[in-house]
Amino acid sequence: MQDWNRTWYTANPDLTQCFQNTVLVWVPCIYLWLLAPFYCLHLYCHDRGHIQMSCLCSAKMVLGFLLASFGFVEFFYILLERSQDIQHHMVFLLSPIIRSMTVILAMCIIQLERIRGCRSSIFLFLFWVLAVVCALVPLRAKIQLAMDEGIASDIVRYLAFFSYFTIQLAQLFLCCFADQPPEGKTISEKNPCPVKDASFLSKILFWWFTGLVVKGYQLFKFDKFYLQAQLLRKLQKEQSSGFFLLRTLARKFGPYFLTGTLCIIFHDAFMFAIPQVLSLLLDFMRDEDAPLWKGYFYATLMFLLSCLQSLFNHQYMYTCFTVGMRVKTAVMGLVYRKSLVINSSARRTCTVGEIVNLVSADTQKLMDFVVYFNAVWLAPIEIALCLFFLWQQLGPSALAGIATVILIFPLNGFIAKKRSKLQEIQMKFMDGRIRLMNEILNGIKILKFYAWEKAFLEQVLGYREKELKALKKSQILYSISIASFNSSSFLIAFAMFGVYVMLDDKNVLDAQKVFVSMALINILKTPLSQLPFAISTTLQAVVSLKRLGKYLCSEELKMENVSKAPLSSDGEDVVIENGTFSWSAEGPPCLKRISVSVPRGSLVAVVGHVGSGKSSLLSAMLGETEKRSGQVTVKGSVAYVPQQAWIQNATVQDNIIFGREKLKTWYHRVLEACALLPDLDILPAGDATEIGEKGLNLSGGQKQRVSLARAVYRKADVYLLDDPLSAVDAHVGQHIFDKVIGPKGVLRDKTRILVTHGMSFLPQADLILVLVDGEITESGSYQELLSHHGAFADFIHTFASTERKETGSRRSNARLSMVDFMPFSRDLSQEQLIGGDTTNTNLQNMEPVSETDQEQVPEDLGKLTEVDKARTGRVRLDMYKKYFKTIGLAIIIPIVFLYAFQQGASLAYNYWLSKWADDPVVNGTQIDTDLKLTVFGALGFVQGVAIFGTTVAISICGIIASRHLHMDLLNNVLHSPMSFFESTPSGNLLNRFAKEIDAIDCMVPEGLKMMLSYVFKLMEVCIIVLMATPFAAVIILPLAFLYAFVQSFYVATSCQLRRLEAVSRSPIYTHFNETVQGASVIRAFGEQSRFILQANERVDFNQTSYFPRFVATRWLAVNLEFVGNGVVLAAAILSVMGKSTLSPGIVGLAVSHSLQVTGILSWIVRSWTDVENNIVSVERVNEYADTPKEASWSIESSSLPQAWPQNGTIEFQDYGLQYRKGLELALKGITLHIHEREKVGIVGRTGAGKSSLALGIFRILEAAKGKIFIDGVDIADIGLHDLRSRITIIPQDPVLFSGSLRMNLDPFDTYTDEEVWSSLELAHLKNFVSNLPDKLNHECTEGGENLSLGQRQLVCLARALLRKTKILVLDEATAAVDLETDTLIQSTIRTQFEDCTVLTIAHRLNTIMDYTRVIVMDRGHISEMDSPANLISQRGQFYRMCREAGLV
Repeated sequence: MQDWNRTWYTANPDLTQCFQNTVLVWVPCIYLWLLAPFYCLHLYCHDRGHIQMSCLCSAKMVLGFLLASFGFVEFFYILLERSQDIQHHMVFLLSPIIRSMTVILAMCIIQLERIRGCRSSIFLFLFWVLAVVCALVPLRAKIQLAMDEGIASDIVRYLAFFSYFTIQLAQLFLCCFADQPPEGKTISEKNPCPVKDASFLSKILFWWFTGLVVKGYQLFKFDKFYLQAQLLRKLQKEQSSGFFLLRTLARKFGPYFLTGTLCIIFHDAFMFAIPQVLSLLLDFMRDEDAPLWKGYFYATLMFLLSCLQSLFNHQYMYTCFTVGMRVKTAVMGLVYRKSLVINSSARRTCTVGEIVNLVSADTQKLMDFVVYFNAVWLAPIEIALCLFFLWQQLGPSALAGIATVILIFPLNGFIAKKRSKLQEIQMKFMDGRIRLMNEILNGIKILKFYAWEKAFLEQVLGYREKELKALKKSQILYSISIASFNSSSFLIAFAMFGVYVMLDDKNVLDAQKVFVSMALINILKTPLSQLPFAISTTLQAVVSLKRLGKYLCSEELKMENVSKAPLSSDGEDVVIENGTFSWSAEGPPCLKRISVSVPRGSLVAVVGHVGSGKSSLLSAMLGETEKRSGQVTVKGSVAYVPQQAWIQNATVQDNIIFGREKLKTWYHRVLEACALLPDLDILPAGDATEIGEKGLNLSGGQKQRVSLARAVYRKADVYLLDDPLSAVDAHVGQHIFDKVIGPKGVLRDKTRILVTHGMSFLPQADLILVLVDGEITESGSYQELLSHHGAFADFIHTFASTERKETGSRRSNARLSMVDFMPFSRDLSQEQLIGGDTTNTNLQNMEPVSETDQEQVPEDLGKLTEVDKARTGRVRLDMYKKYFKTIGLAIIIPIVFLYAFQQGASLAYNYWLSKWADDPVVNGTQIDTDLKLTVFGALGFVQGVAIFGTTVAISICGIIASRHLHMDLLNNVLHSPMSFFESTPSGNLLNRFAKEIDAIDCMVPEGLKMMLSYVFKLMEVCIIVLMATPFAAVIILPLAFLYAFVQSFYVATSCQLRRLEAVSRSPIYTHFNETVQGASVIRAFGEQSRFILQANERVDFNQTSYFPRFVATRWLAVNLEFVGNGVVLAAAILSVMGKSTLSPGIVGLAVSHSLQVTGILSWIVRSWTDVENNIVSVERVNEYADTPKEASWSIESSSLPQAWPQNGTIEFQDYGLQYRKGLELALKGITLHIHEREKVGIVGRTGAGKSSLALGIFRILEAAKGKIFIDGVDIADIGLHDLRSRITIIPQDPVLFSGSLRMNLDPFDTYTDEEVWSSLELAHLKNFVSNLPDKLNHECTEGGENLSLGQRQLVCLARALLRKTKILVLDEATAAVDLETDTLIQSTIRTQFEDCTVLTIAHRLNTIMDYTRVIVMDRGHISEMDSPANLISQRGQFYRMCREAGLV
């Protein structure tokens, strides 16, 4: 008791001498000795390499040595000087020895850490902190003593003690720094992650990040977490359903996650200690006689607790985010790997869009789940604790609070449930909208040619409206739940205080009860608000896990579909024995009773009608189809050329080399054999030219040849060629056959299986397989089959003419050298309508790069796609203006007033409470409690209504804005000219339509709501603190400046990082998209591991900007909360100083409010950066407003007759055309008159300008000079849609959209079903369509993949037949069709378009021999023009071309 009087109940507190010399000395020592064995064990298990002795380490050792020697010196000093007292005080003798031994132990640990490579020690840091804290009490005592008695009395003891203390402080200081990295582990990476060099203290406070914030930003490598190969193996073993996926992730990342959980538990302990200290402080304010030091003690304690609480909280958030990020990358890797092995039937159930969605949306949901998961079990515990402490304050009345909570909860649960339903609906429409956008972007060329943009625009907007409708409902529901939440603290307080006062007149509300309860209620709000959020995140994560699980469990290609064998010296390379194959396990077989054996080195031709299963046969050999029965063996390596070339978004060279090293001479030979050298001369940077997505800037023929070159370069043993000659001109085809595929070609010793429609190549095949409806009806050599007189023989005799020419062409081809078809013009439109030149404007006057100086191609020369740009700096104010302008001022001003009103109400009811608490107690009761309670209730209710109003209003504003912005974006994109789509990767555009629009829908209004409510809340707190202690202004103002300073640093960095992250996200999706589409090629070439590596690199790069982003948030929050805790300290200390004048009520109000400051500050910054970061989306969506647009779709004033063009005459007057300003003209001064009903063929070498004519007629490119008249109307004067809808083209690539067949033929529903059927009949599709179960409503899949290429071509023909306009442009549409179908198409065009003008861009000369006129183009001029017969007799260029093709 005596001791307590000395320590606590006194104006001058102190600890006894005995306590100082025992407990205070022993606590740090016991800590070190007890934990050292465990720590050494830990070090022993984790070896990180050996660290060289550094200055830092030496300094620690020297100081340690000094400290130890002090102890021994003191020991001898006592022995000699105080020998007579030793009997009483054995303790005094023991303490120095214990201290010295402990310091020696610490030195040993320092050395052990150095040897095991530990750079910064938490363990020793805590030891020195303890030592210094424990030395503070004796320090104070010594100073007090010295002031009382003078220092001279015992100068040695004083000096010894002070120097000892100083050295301890120095040790603590040194412990704050990290040692150098272990030797041999010197970091070779460019900018390594600074966290590796950070000391323990720096890690806790995130100070290692400060340098980065000051610089603005600079990315560093995040510890590469290479995903996960073992994780994958585990998952594949367990054939992961969603639950297994979770289990595996938990095993992998659990331990690290648990350290975070530990932090949050500490945080909770400190959090609940604060209201207890507040209670003591208010008690002190009430007690007249309490000594002042207690007040300061409480104030400081409160400050310390707040700081510790902040530290632990942010450590927790940091670990969660790190784990979340790792989970996200791991799952991304899984989905990517899975997409390489998924089989075709499973692949058909999910579109590319859905797979990309798994990677973008669902992995994000999993990450959120990791971050908020702990709240699910912690929040209920926190709520229980709060109620326990409230019970202590208010007794049973606390139950009223519980009742309120219980009422609020089901309401929110119900709302959350409704919202998740609405969210599913919204996601469904959003998926639909994105899928449609994806197709629009893929088929934009067709949309432009047919003037179909409006129809698709309507469809997209239809989806969008439904999506917004769901969003609106969900937002209104959300507003109810926000309002009930934000007024929850009021409702709980109202219920508790009301019941408490009503129960008994003697129950008095004093400051302590009111404000401690309010502080607890404020704590209660966090778990209350987190719980529903955590639960909904968990539910969403469960849904995502199911989706991911379903995808990761979907069927994979069976390895046993094809048995691979090493190459044997002789025998068959490909053998199929009695095989039956189907595309899906339950579907009908696509190939029946197939038996083939292909001898080594032979050339096998596969022929058959459209849809007879030729491509399926190759797929069966690759193992892409389900094997129902039989046996497939393939020996040696395989190279595959698909029917539709798959081209990566990379340089031409990368596409051909495809991951192998470059062998110069062989590479050159391959280019020459595949006839690519002339094309490379045209491309701006030769083979270093970047090819757009899906090969946008190459023509069909070039794509095929690049695809073929990729296979040839491989030097594989077996070549599977799926009609590689379809898209190229006849003479190029012949050249390729001779140089590559044929008996004298590069591949002559290899096994070649060639699917072909070209009859001319058949005689040179060793074996011909004839496929009919998935069965091989005949097989044998050309001569054998002819002598059989079977179907094949009839087929050949029908086309005997081709065979007759065969001999002629063979002869002439021997002379066909490279020079013969060198292109003469540098326009880029080869062999296809929009080969479009899509290279960047810096190639303006590029001469073709000659082969010799190919090596030094400048970097950006062949760059085509605009890389998504990251803007720098803060978001411009214009973006905010733009956003708010879309909403309109009329709505914004009332919202601000509502906010001010809401906060005013809150301020009023809080002030009212403090007045009530200060009410004098008369005879144990307070007067007018009913009135007070009523006013309190009314004010709170008004606030609740205002909150609901503001949230609803902002949500509605957000929807208004996002509707406008999406509409603008869609219009801008659809009004862009073709060149825009060629230079902008569709991934970028889709990113705008998905992620950015989503951000504008939800995130921007959310951020605004939060930011506004917290800013007003902060104003309220400042007003209250200033009301209590006006002097606080002196502290609050500098803190405000400091805050603004830190904040501005942070916001700039964060926005920049956010942008970089968004930009590095696009390539992930583009790569993903590409991989999913080219999976079969990647598999055939066996390049899976390289692609997986590329995907990993892209994800890693994305993480290098994501990781600093969330560290930035932590950095800011930790440093800000110290600022906020400064406000707490100020309020508390000023209140203590003004104790005599201030009432407990106002102090309670000020301090309990100042406790909220830290939270409010970090929320303001967080929501502010959210707004800034998401307003970037407005910026990005707005980018396309300034890109060039094409002419208007329709012109109001133009008076076009309804039936124009009636005759179909076309007239060119001195017409010139260029692909871009600055390039030379692709067409130069064309003057030409085409009469009505005339049939004109346009021929010419590659790049002579054939296609450019058609581009000009459709105004895909505008005229550079001259005019085009159709029926006497200048086409430049009418709207684009008026023009394009009245003339028709059958383009080279047949593009279909997902939707019904009928929609594909007639999206505007302008024709009757009869008309549609008759067009199908004329296109020879009637039988096929009428056999489909849904007839015209047959759903085409994405890109029309469930029809064969030939059938798609016929659908395009049917479109043209349906429109039946007076002018038809045919862009050699007959490439992918077998001869029979070709003849059908030609005859259909001759009969059906007899009274129309037909322009054919011909690649096969025999199709135009009976036309009225032939135009020979050359270098953008018309070199010859006459009827075919006359041109042949003139023996000019046309004659030479005919001779090459063997027609004369």
